[in-house]
Amino acid sequence: MNNPYDFLPEELWHAKTEELMLAHPLQRDEIVEVTLTCWDAIFVTKIGGRALVGVDIFPRPQIMGEFLHELIPLEFSKRYPDMWRREEAPDEKDLVYLPDPKYSVEIKTSSSKSQIYGNRSYAQYGKFVKKVKSGYYLGVNFEKFKSKHRPRISKIHFGWLDESDWIGQKSQTGQQSRLPRSIYGKKLLLIHSVE
Repeated sequence: MNNPYDFLPEELWHAKTEELMLAHPLQRDEIVEVTLTCWDAIFVTKIGGRALVGVDIFPRPQIMGEFLHELIPLEFSKRYPDMWRREEAPDEKDLVYLPDPKYSVEIKTSSSKSQIYGNRSYAQYGKFVKKVKSGYYLGVNFEKFKSKHRPRISKIHFGWLDESDWIGQKSQTGQQSRLPRSIYGKKLLLIHSVE
């Protein structure tokens, strides 16, 4: 899919994103509901048959993010088995829309209060890149464990990003890419917040 924001002034990005979201087969309310349901499921699941998350173990943010990364596509594939499935190949998005892959969704999670990040490859382009970075994105921000306080999902974003939106770290050894602040609220819309 070509960049729908090409030649569009920044003040029109929000309206274009709203249009793209209306065309998407998933509705905002269901995206939020599935994300929150999957988050809650993490806290009632026993690891190794005995360890309860948030009671016996307090996983690092990377692990909590991986749980969401696996559970959200699983939930949509259970609800709509003929329409959605989890990623099966390295060049696919995390949540694959079977009738038309242009609606497939990449999922990014972060314990940052407001931003999502990609690895360094998100800011690299060329023929050796495995996965297309342009397309629909679901961004989920969550709290870290603090003592025995149960963390919450703090923000859920949804929208359409182009691969050129990602900015890599300047250092050649940097492992992260980020999005400029201008993207939030214009290309990546806030659809849920606890603040």
